[in-house]
Amino acid sequence: MERTPPDRGRVLESYQDGVKAIRALAERVGDWDVPTPCADWRLIDLAGHLRCVAENFLEYLQDAPDSRLATLFAQDAATAVLIRQQARQNAAELAVLPREPGPDRIMAFGVSAGAYADLMPDMWDRTHLIYRGTKYTVGDHAGAACVEWHLHAWDMARAAGEDYRPRDPDLLVSAWHWGVPHLPLAAGDPWEAVLRSSGRSPRWPERDDRPGRARRRAARQTPSSLPGRGRR
Repeated sequence: MERTPPDRGRVLESYQDGVKAIRALAERVGDWDVPTPCADWRLIDLAGHLRCVAENFLEYLQDAPDSRLATLFAQDAATAVLIRQQARQNAAELAVLPREPGPDRIMAFGVSAGAYADLMPDMWDRTHLIYRGTKYTVGDHAGAACVEWHLHAWDMARAAGEDYRPRDPDLLVSAWHWGVPHLPLAAGDPWEAVLRSSGRSPRWPERDDRPGRARRRAARQTPSSLPGRGRR
């Protein structure tokens, strides 16, 4: 498995691919109440999560290196504690979102994700946060954002009975090693390795995959709820 830092050009391209995939999948949704591979979320909940995460990522970028995320990670708390805190934040933000249709949530996601894409190239080497003495740059976080968008694009596709595979899964492997190093990456096909390492079953929703357990893991093990690591 590749462990070199992800290439900047490929990260930027993959980021845009993930955003476009989510928007394209949303345009084909016929029922926003169908279940997804993420915990007990319906597709409308996943759309809300995407909106919240994109808004948070933009806030963290604009406030770097003094964002509330950086303050949280500067505590050097145990990984499990940080995961729980981030998961609680995700749940709380989703709970207070206004009632709105799925397309509106995806539109709001696209606005924040687009603003993030506009800002990050000029801030690429800026410190995003420091966790246990290791610097995590804006560029590193951009790789973690790629993983986030492509995983949730797969969630949306599977909820609609489709399949999804990113164009550059090898880039996501590299981004995982730099952005989500505290979780081991499974061996095998690059995209299936990312899916499995995030707690997802590539065969969801087949009955023998025990989807309840996989969904509970998937809700917690995505970059929006995990600490990252960058170059020293």
